[in-house]
Amino acid sequence: MMAQHKKAGSKRHLINDESRAEIDQWIAKYPADQKQSAVMAALRILQDQNSGYLTDDLLEATAEYLQMPPIAVYEVATFYSMYELKPVGRHKICICTNISCKLCGSDEIVSHLQERLGIGLGETSDDGRFTLKEVECLGACVDAPMFQISDTYYGKLTPQRIDEILDGLD
Repeated sequence: MMAQHKKAGSKRHLINDESRAEIDQWIAKYPADQKQSAVMAALRILQDQNSGYLTDDLLEATAEYLQMPPIAVYEVATFYSMYELKPVGRHKICICTNISCKLCGSDEIVSHLQERLGIGLGETSDDGRFTLKEVECLGACVDAPMFQISDTYYGKLTPQRIDEILDGLD
């Protein structure tokens, strides 16, 4: 099946069969002439396929597969903070610093994480284990201050709770 996608200059072969099947499920949710509506899902799927980040080639493969201009895919990938365009650590910690979290102490949370991990916001630890990322809002203000690691939200953070969470990660 992969061989049929290997035309000159094509990047479609970079989308593995499992990812293609999942993207096709998203495409099926939209009218046939609106397959580009699945771009956000496709980027998430391909980011997961590629250990948590998107390459230029994967962006081009997405554009080709969804039959849309590469610049349109790039615009989506650079606008939303959930997409990464460079390698990230095994545990990406997305720290909310928006108003609710800030009022509830996110500055202290950021400082504690930076000190504990020895990295700043937007950086990855030397061992490749952690990446710290500042995000605008994760929509969990009731549990401020909070952060997200993978698909899990952690709220009502304190330095002690953060240490317990980090100590429990592989």
